[in-house]
Amino acid sequence: MDLEIIAKSGNMTEEIVPPSVTMYWSLSVSVFSIGGLVSSFFVGWVADKLGRIKAMMAVNSLSVLGALLMGLAPVGQAHALVIAGRLITGLYCGLTAGLVPIYIGEVAPTALRGALGTMHQLAIVTGILISQVVGLDFILGSEKLWPVLLGLSGVPAVIQTVLLFFCPESPRYAFIKLGREEAAKKILKKLRGDYDPSKDMEEMRREKEEAASEKKVSILQLFKCANYRQPLLVSLVLHMSQQFSGINAIFYYSTSIFTKAGIGQPVYATIGVGAVNTVATIASLFLVEKAGRRSLYLVGLSGMCICAVIMTIALALLSTTSGMSYLCMVAIFMFVVFFEVGPGPIPWFIVAELFSQGPRPAAMAVSGFCNWTCNFIIGMCLQYIADACGPYVFIIFAVLLLGFTIFTYFKVPETKGKSFEQISAEFRKKRHTGKKSTEMEYLGTSTEA
Repeated sequence: MDLEIIAKSGNMTEEIVPPSVTMYWSLSVSVFSIGGLVSSFFVGWVADKLGRIKAMMAVNSLSVLGALLMGLAPVGQAHALVIAGRLITGLYCGLTAGLVPIYIGEVAPTALRGALGTMHQLAIVTGILISQVVGLDFILGSEKLWPVLLGLSGVPAVIQTVLLFFCPESPRYAFIKLGREEAAKKILKKLRGDYDPSKDMEEMRREKEEAASEKKVSILQLFKCANYRQPLLVSLVLHMSQQFSGINAIFYYSTSIFTKAGIGQPVYATIGVGAVNTVATIASLFLVEKAGRRSLYLVGLSGMCICAVIMTIALALLSTTSGMSYLCMVAIFMFVVFFEVGPGPIPWFIVAELFSQGPRPAAMAVSGFCNWTCNFIIGMCLQYIADACGPYVFIIFAVLLLGFTIFTYFKVPETKGKSFEQISAEFRKKRHTGKKSTEMEYLGTSTEA
């Protein structure tokens, strides 16, 4: 989700914006995504080189540096410092967006992996809500205090660095990568209390044997190996569906729709959308382990598709039919709820579930690159598409969401409650079944000929 579009929506007016301003705004939005898509390629290397904890600590320095540059913008060339700070912050986000799900996926018990994975998205949406509130004019969004607002973006990274000193290293990294079996047992007991770690150790031992037979998996090998083709395709499409779902357009349009609905302070209604965003994510924490990843994703995508169609109709009739603005408002809130049910949190942690220890870092890097690339495209093009299509912009997203729903129904497996080994075996079974089916079709065609 693009935080800059959300920030812009809070101050959006009905004035006509010159094309040059649109271009510079789009560029300023996109430089953040450029940093993210570049650094996402190094997630796997950093995670394996430093370990999960030390890697997160190290990349936090980028957040602090980016915040300092933006906070000190008035002292020097403001535009250059803000752009440089946003670029460095983008580099930080590209790395941490991959490192955190890897760590969570490796320390979480199988039964709680989805719920804990959703915590990553909850932290993001909570940050969005806080930034919306402190960005109000009478708090830190004023002409004098905006550098303080930007400079504070480094504070969470400092807090996380301190807290990471109390967090254990991933037991999977300790055992599978470093070969420290006793250390892995101690970490498991520290994470889960007084229990018998033999079952988890046996699962990791099988995963280590599989990783040893796979050797080190590079990004190039990830694309070449047939075993990884299906899970990689699923991972990439899920990340595409998150960014191309239309969530950024929802936040972009929300303030103007609330204004037309006669709300005196539409910025507070937009903050209300952020609050709904957070509450829906909390609800997803409890649903993801009960309903399953695939089911929630299907519900989320199909619900968003219906809401997009409703918004298209309501926006087209906004000026001629009374009550359409309120219908849009309801559709906006429901769209956000459906987003946080599935497409918001699930893509980030399901990739860690679809791949074993060997290819996992490379898969997270490629998926992250895909997500940031789509984020960049949206940041560059959304303003122009919205200007060109007007109220019909959401029909584009409705079509995309329908396509993503069909793909999810036929291609995405359920990973709830399954070990990494079971998930890998399911993909192998599907691949072999597909091969046999293709061979039978070929033989049948040859016989008929």
